[in-house]
Amino acid sequence: MNDKKLAQKLKNSDRTALNRVIDTYTRYLSAVVWHTLGPGAAAEDVEEIVSDVFLALWTHRESLLPEQGMKSWLAAAARNKAIDRLRTAPPPHLPLDAAENTGSSAPEDALEQRMFAAALREAVENLPPPDDQLVLRYYYEEEKLKDIAKDLNLSVTAAKSRLCRARRKLREVLAKGGLTDGADR
Repeated sequence: MNDKKLAQKLKNSDRTALNRVIDTYTRYLSAVVWHTLGPGAAAEDVEEIVSDVFLALWTHRESLLPEQGMKSWLAAAARNKAIDRLRTAPPPHLPLDAAENTGSSAPEDALEQRMFAAALREAVENLPPPDDQLVLRYYYEEEKLKDIAKDLNLSVTAAKSRLCRARRKLREVLAKGGLTDGADR
């Protein structure tokens, strides 16, 4: 069954058509969402967004234009929902402070945490400008991103993009050095 027929059946509230769309487009929409969120996206987030897209399709089925098919509508909805998730998700925390409590009293753990914090601080300081200032001011000094962006003559969107790339670069540098952030401990 082609997209035009599926869209027409959806407009007529045919639940079997919805099941067919789900079977046909789940993998495609998962790829769209994963590409939009980035390779660090959690599988649960991708699944949730794809489910939200299918819910939106069912909710807005009366407004479908069968002659246009559904693939582009679904892809746009998936991309938009993924972007909305990126906008509302809090940025991941970077443990820049060596004194951060690890929750363990073992001296080896405390030493490992201090070594990681020192390596992280050095990696941040080696970032090119203005990324170094962005990371230090946002994560370490906990300034508001809009204020930092204004001071550095960047848009907030550009500052967010730079922070994302900086976090990725820091993970790469630390991984090459054999250090982890403790998430796998």
